[in-house]
Amino acid sequence: MTNEQYQEKIQILKKWAYAYYVVDNPIATDEEYDKLYHEVLDYETANPSEVAEDSPTKRVGGVVRDEFSKAKHIKRMWSMEDVFTTNEVQEWLDRTVKNVGDCTYFCEPKFDGASMNLLYEDGKLVRAITRGDGAVGEEVTDNVRTIRSVPLSIEYEGLIEIRGEVVIRKDDFEAINKERLEEGEQSFANPRNAAAGSLRQLDSSVTAKRRLVFYPWGLGENSLEESKLSEKMDFVYELGFLEPPHAQECNGIEEIEAFYHNLISLRDEIPMIMDGMVIKVDEVNLQEDLGYTVKVPKWMCAYKFPAVEKVTKVNAITLQVGRTGVITPVAEVEPVEVEGAIIARATLHNFDEIERKGLMIGDSVILIRSGDVIPKITKVLDDRRDGSEVEIIRPTECPTCGSEVLDEGTLIKCQNLDCPDRVVNSIIHFAKKGCMNIDGLGSKIVEILVKEHKIEDILGLYHLKFEDLEGLEGFKEKRISKLLQAIADTKGVPLYRLISAMGIEHIGEVASKSLALEFGLSIVDATLEEIVAIDGLGEEMANSLLEFMRVNYDFVLKLFEEIQPTVEEKVEAVENPFKDKTVVLTGSMSVSRGIVKEMLEKLGAKVSGSVSKKTDYVIYGEDAGSKLTKAESLGVNTLTEDEMREML
Repeated sequence: MTNEQYQEKIQILKKWAYAYYVVDNPIATDEEYDKLYHEVLDYETANPSEVAEDSPTKRVGGVVRDEFSKAKHIKRMWSMEDVFTTNEVQEWLDRTVKNVGDCTYFCEPKFDGASMNLLYEDGKLVRAITRGDGAVGEEVTDNVRTIRSVPLSIEYEGLIEIRGEVVIRKDDFEAINKERLEEGEQSFANPRNAAAGSLRQLDSSVTAKRRLVFYPWGLGENSLEESKLSEKMDFVYELGFLEPPHAQECNGIEEIEAFYHNLISLRDEIPMIMDGMVIKVDEVNLQEDLGYTVKVPKWMCAYKFPAVEKVTKVNAITLQVGRTGVITPVAEVEPVEVEGAIIARATLHNFDEIERKGLMIGDSVILIRSGDVIPKITKVLDDRRDGSEVEIIRPTECPTCGSEVLDEGTLIKCQNLDCPDRVVNSIIHFAKKGCMNIDGLGSKIVEILVKEHKIEDILGLYHLKFEDLEGLEGFKEKRISKLLQAIADTKGVPLYRLISAMGIEHIGEVASKSLALEFGLSIVDATLEEIVAIDGLGEEMANSLLEFMRVNYDFVLKLFEEIQPTVEEKVEAVENPFKDKTVVLTGSMSVSRGIVKEMLEKLGAKVSGSVSKKTDYVIYGEDAGSKLTKAESLGVNTLTEDEMREML
């Protein structure tokens, strides 16, 4: 066989595989495919230096890794806001229309799997990264190469990130579990766990056997010029990616509701597990105008399917102590299957809820679960009682440390700062992504360190030595070194991250940034009046911060001394035409609007996403839309980008 014949046979194999795995319309028999496949494989074995990058033989895996490395997404992978009712969808639509006017919505199924980002460079698949925390994920390229519905090469020059969901079809999931049981292995709880677990196999040949499927739903980095997301996705499907079984352009609540209920009626027919429908603003320029919150894009949401209800029995109540000392009751129920997941516990939030529901141990209850939502009890079936039920008593002492609790009515709190559960949960929160991001310090390791008295609080992390960890279960030399280095790397972090990591009730990342900028290290001595004067911070947040600093004053100062956080200087903007003005940006500019926004904020302007009578200036670029029209109708000053720069 010549190299030219080899290349021709590869193209035939790729065509047959595409028809089988993507189009679901085979154009060759299994026997024909296998015969040609082995001819190609024999040539590659004899000529290893001539193996094509996109050869179908690379789909079988075989790469074995020691561990997964971290990789950055070029553009952030966001999660979505969840909505559950027609009213909540209408509220989301009202907010959207208020900010950008009427628009078209692109709706498609939300498959329940593992999110994936595929990076192609000059037509070649160069990297596959899991979502991770949205900024950094795990690099699983060798495993993703085994997924038949992921093209190894595409007709596209430059960089493009194609985002989507890795799923397992329902019938394949059942077949995999049957095989696992026959081999004496534990079955997967649901298709989503199976997909995620299959992607994280260190041996890629295991992934190759798992029948994974990739459905694209969006883009990260790209230079496509289409004005609508749906048009961009049409281009992606033309590159050889799977198209969702149903998708629709909708205008307004009536069309959205009709398509939503149509998808629900097709729930059993569609071969993948769906947990809802995704609604996206289709016009790309309006997506940019709407922008993002700290957590989610404002231009898309997940309209979750109705919760599935099951009847089960409450066998016991377990008490959990959180990092702030709040004691949460959890119902231990008779295990019941809900949409492929075995549910054995349900949250009860607080003891007031138990009393409101009239719940007793031994009661039959209705339990619901919707997608990712924690299972909860919605109704007590008290007509099924037989007299053996036992009343649930409010605790008077902490279930972990035995100290007397503070009963505030709705909340019951353990006040003991040395309570082991409070210590463990506060350290877990401190170490997690978005806080101090201590890689390798998971909940199990924290529990071991506290149980073995290696650390007694957050500060103890910074006094750990190699010999403290040597000999502990699961701690090998490489792991110990990596953990100690990860802890050391947190020194000098921005102050707002340290404040957020302390776990102060009601104080999240946004509030932490405002507090760090306003007070710096003097936050320990901030007063109520000073805190509530900050835009966005109310009295409840202020009181929570003051109480935390009162109880932990010396401890926080020791943390500051140990970690030496970086304090951002609050720079007073010089006098300029935009200082203290409210500005709205719209249209395409010479640089990204994010850069313009940052520049204006440094000048002391407040950059808003919507136009109102309080807006001082609307600065517009090419293809400006409804915001410019609204500004003109309200008599708001409008400036071109060039006029803005002339004023500066």
